[in-house]
Parts: sequence; structure tokens; C-alpha cells
Amino acid sequence: MIELNNVNKTYKTGKIEVKALQDVSLKIVPGEFIAIIGPSGSGKSTLLHLLGFLDKPDSGSYCLNGKETSNFTDDELALLRNRMAGFVFQQFHLLPRMTALENVELPLTYAGKKRHTEKAKEKIKEVGLTHREFHRPNELSGGEQQRVAIARSLVNEPLIILADEPTGNLDTKTEEEIISIFKRLNSEGQTIIMVTHEKDIARHAKRIIEMRDGKIIDDKTTDEKFAFSSEKTIPLDDILTQSRSVLGTARFMDHLHQALNAIVTHKMRSFLSMLGILIGVSAVITMLALGEGAKQSMSESLASLGTNLLTVRPGARHMGGVFLEAGAVTRFTLEDAEVISKLPLVKRVSPYVTGRGQLVHSNKNWNTQIMGVGVNYAKIRSSVPIAGRFFTKKELIGRQKVALLGLTVVDNLFGNKNPIGATVKINRINFRVIGILPKKGSSFHGDQDDVVIIPVTTAMYRLLGREYVNSIDAEIKQADLMEKAKDSISNLIIKRHRLNETDQASFTIRNMAEIQEILESTTQTMTMLLGFIAAISLLVGGIGIMNIMLVSVTERTKEIGLRKAIGARKKDIMMQFLVESVVMTLSGGIMGIAFGAGAAILLSIFVGWAIKVSLFSVIITTAFSIGVGITFGLWPAKQASKLDPIQALRYG
Repeated sequence: MIELNNVNKTYKTGKIEVKALQDVSLKIVPGEFIAIIGPSGSGKSTLLHLLGFLDKPDSGSYCLNGKETSNFTDDELALLRNRMAGFVFQQFHLLPRMTALENVELPLTYAGKKRHTEKAKEKIKEVGLTHREFHRPNELSGGEQQRVAIARSLVNEPLIILADEPTGNLDTKTEEEIISIFKRLNSEGQTIIMVTHEKDIARHAKRIIEMRDGKIIDDKTTDEKFAFSSEKTIPLDDILTQSRSVLGTARFMDHLHQALNAIVTHKMRSFLSMLGILIGVSAVITMLALGEGAKQSMSESLASLGTNLLTVRPGARHMGGVFLEAGAVTRFTLEDAEVISKLPLVKRVSPYVTGRGQLVHSNKNWNTQIMGVGVNYAKIRSSVPIAGRFFTKKELIGRQKVALLGLTVVDNLFGNKNPIGATVKINRINFRVIGILPKKGSSFHGDQDDVVIIPVTTAMYRLLGREYVNSIDAEIKQADLMEKAKDSISNLIIKRHRLNETDQASFTIRNMAEIQEILESTTQTMTMLLGFIAAISLLVGGIGIMNIMLVSVTERTKEIGLRKAIGARKKDIMMQFLVESVVMTLSGGIMGIAFGAGAAILLSIFVGWAIKVSLFSVIITTAFSIGVGITFGLWPAKQASKLDPIQALRYG
């Protein structure tokens, strides 16, 4: 089964070379029970590690079933350790955060096998620990821990059991129990190679190999009846050609389970690591929610101003170093509005005048903005009444004293009462309320609901005493005709008012769509800036995760060595630490999303800011959290995967 020829192994400690094995030649057949004895430093443990594929010889030949193993890759050696060798260590090397049953299951994880529990329970029963399978190592005696280690070595049904001083830390009674287990296993056909420095323990073996100074000085058989069984074969080719996917469902769930165990074991440290991600994600979610809320609020406010809208206003003129008041040169009249409405590209027109007025109803009064508008105002400015009606063209021509109230005015004058049909005094003139305007909210102009709308003719000639309008709104038929319509209106005004080049600055035509685009662009820029600033804290949290993971690698060096000894490949170790890192960052990210959304809601309640937690912001922060976990967990995971199993097991 195993054949060593002139194997040498030398370790370097600084500048000093230690020859652990010198020209060792050895043959082992299936079913043997071998004890390797010798004083400390004789090379017996090095020989055991080499036989168990934990190490490679510097020179010489190691043939397994006729195949040379010294050129095998690390992954191939890991497969051999998992399927062919079962290790029993003097220090037990049980993972403290796992139960006895979970420790026994561990080799099956790296074998890619399902139904872990049933198999592990079977082996736990074989060593007589069924009643202790859910206890952790610190709840077990030394003998019980060693039995768990033996069950773990057997769970994958390996061809060889390799025991390194298995009774070194046990009392005499427990020694006998462990040796009796080995003898029973050997009688069932199990090959056992045991290292010990005690001759009383070695005499239980069928073959004793004595070593000194890295050489075999004696090799004798104590059981002459032992015969080689030709029926025992090694499925070496099958083992080496096996391909196990680390990302397979069962394997990933195993890594996830172990990552959760590691996180729960160090609750406070894990929470502090998540805290950086939590704060970063919360800040990003809150900032994006505020930005999106502001953008939506602004869009709604601008939408309330109308679409495809051009506003014609009189401008100020510069004359002799003095700026004249708006409308000093060009004043617009109702006739101007009528002429503009007849242009081919114009759909609707509404002139309007504004002023302040004192409203009185019953024993309540309120000072508000008075707007005189045309009959098309309701459709142009999205102001169709939510109750009642808008005034008619007949009422406009007749200068009727009818009014529509904004919601703020309704609240202050009528409270919960219905104002439709009621009479209010505006600057001591009675007006009949015929409608309630829709809610507009606040904008950069102030409270858009604190307003009273009346016919423009009534406002000009009965209430405010005006001969000219403040501005004219023109709704254009199509959005792509805005610039062309703007030129048409401008040319009409110049021609109608006989303006020369110096007077053309005396009026302006504002395109509300352009203003909307500028404001939305500004809001988008501010949102991105706030999100970027908040994302910096995510990077800081990621660095914290990397630091904790590096500390974790150092603390768990022995654990990594054990995992490699029972068959974990480099990619298995990398995946375990990466999953752990991603679980922490993802958990922190999910909590951060909840905290961020909560903070945004509180701001909207207590400060009154508009918010909108979008699905995009949740997806992007979740993806970013996972990215942070992978990015900052990759290096610690890689460092862990590079550890040499022998050095890792000896660490500390």
C-alpha cells in the first residue's frame, strides 16, 4: 500500500538546518497496526505527517499504490488527506465552538457528502459517546475528547488512521480505553499507524518501528500471524479524478453554517465589525432618500406650474445708468394675451395679475395672495378644483365676484366646514366661493395653497385697480416646439409694441421646462455628492472588517491547520473566510438599510423633509455591502489559505 525509499526531510530554523528524516525506507501493507517509537526529536512525528500527506519529502520516493506522490498538487494531497487518512492528535484539536457531533461531521463537509448527521452519529456511537454528542469540547473529559477525535478520523472511512501520541495527555485508565478502540478497529481490518514514546503503549501494536536521529534503527513484527490481504485495494485514481464544486448548494450551506457559528461565537467583536458597515449604509440610504424626496417634491412642484409652458413677463430697462421698474417700457394687456392665443403653436393662454388682500369670513380673517387669472388657468397650471367648479368665460367677461380658495385659506377661515357657496370679503368686497383648489404644497415661491383665485377682469377693474397684467402664460402644443413658439411670441411682441433693439430687453419669456431641467440636474448632483460622502464611511467600515478578519486568521491558525489536515483545500479555506466576511457586511448592510429608512422617516416626521426610499438605493447598497465583504475579506482569506498545515497545527 505504501512504500518509502530513501526519504529525506530537512527543516530550517533561521540559519540552522535540522535533519528530521535521513534515508528512511519503509513498506506498509493494508491491515497493519504499526507503532513508531523513539525519543523527542527522533523524527517519528515528521514521518507520520509525511505518511499522512501533511508534508512532502525533500528527496526520495513516496509511492502510494504504485503511484509517486511527491509531485502531487496541494489539492490532490488535500483529497488524499480527506479520503485516505484519518488523523488523531495528542492535543485533540477539536473546534471549541462546535459540539462533539459537529466536530465529527467536519471531514464530511470537505468530502462534499450529504447526510452528515446520520454518519457522524454512527461513529459517535462506535466510540461510546452517544449521550455526549451535543456537548462542546470544554464540557468533555480528556478521554471523551480523544474519543471524539477518533470518531472524526473514522467518519470518512479512511484506509489509514494516523495517531500522533493519542494517549500522551490521558490517565492510565483512559489510555487503555483508547488503545482498546484502536485494537478493535484493527481487528476489523483498519490500518493504524501510531506514534508514541511509551513502549508500554507500543507493545499493543503488531509492528514496532524505532527511530533515532531521523533514521529507522529497528523494525520488528510482534504478530507473526498477520498476513497481507490482497482484497484491500486503494481507489487512488477515483480519488484524484474527483472534482468538488465549492459553490455547490450543499457546500455553500456548509460554509454559511460555519461562518454563522464563528460570528455568533464572537458576538461583540462581530457586532462592532458590522457597526462600521451599518453606519455607512444608513448614511447612504438616508442621504439618497432625502435626495430622491427633494427631487420628487421639486418635480411635483414644477409639474403644478404646468407643462410645455412659456411665461411672458415685462422686464426692467436700463436707461442712463438707472434701471427702470418692470413694465416701465413694455406693459402687457388682455389684448396681448388674446393675440398670443391666436398663434398656430399656442394651445392655451391665461393672463394673470397678483396682489395681496385681506379676507374676512364670520369672525375670522386672513391675509393672502390674490391672483386674477383667465379661464384656461385651471388646465394650464393643473389647478382643476377638487370641489366646486372653476369660473366660466361668461363670469370672466361680466367681471363676476366669484372666488376659488386654496387649502390653507380654507383651513384658516372655515376649518372643517364646507366653504362652497359661502361669502367672503376680499378688501371689503363680497365674493362668492365657487371652488376649492387642489393641494400644491410648498415651493421655492412659498406656500402655493395660500392663495385666492378670481377672474382676471374682476381683479384688474374691481379689486386691484390695474390696467396691465403681470404676466401671460402660454401653453404650447408640443414640447419639441417650445423654442420655435418662443421665437414666434417674441417677434409678435416686438412687432405689436414697436420695440427697437435696445427695448427688446424690456420683456422676458421663460421656458419652465428649462428651469425644471436645471433644478433636477442640480438636485441629482447634490444627491450623488451626498451619497458619495456617505459611501466613504462604508469604505472605513470595510477596512474595519479586513482588520477583524486578519485578527481572526491569526486567532484561528490552529483551526485552519486542522481543517487542512482533514482535507480542506485552499479554495475551501478561502471560501469559508470570504463567506464569513460577506455575511458580516451583508448583515450590517441589511441593518443599515432598516436604520437608514427609519432615520429618513423620522426626519420627514419631525423636520418635515420630503423622503423617498427607492428600490434602487436598497439594491445598490446591498450590492455594495457584498462587494465590500468580498474586497476586504479577500486578502485575509488568501492569507488563511496559504498557511502550511503543519506550521498551523504547531502555532502557539
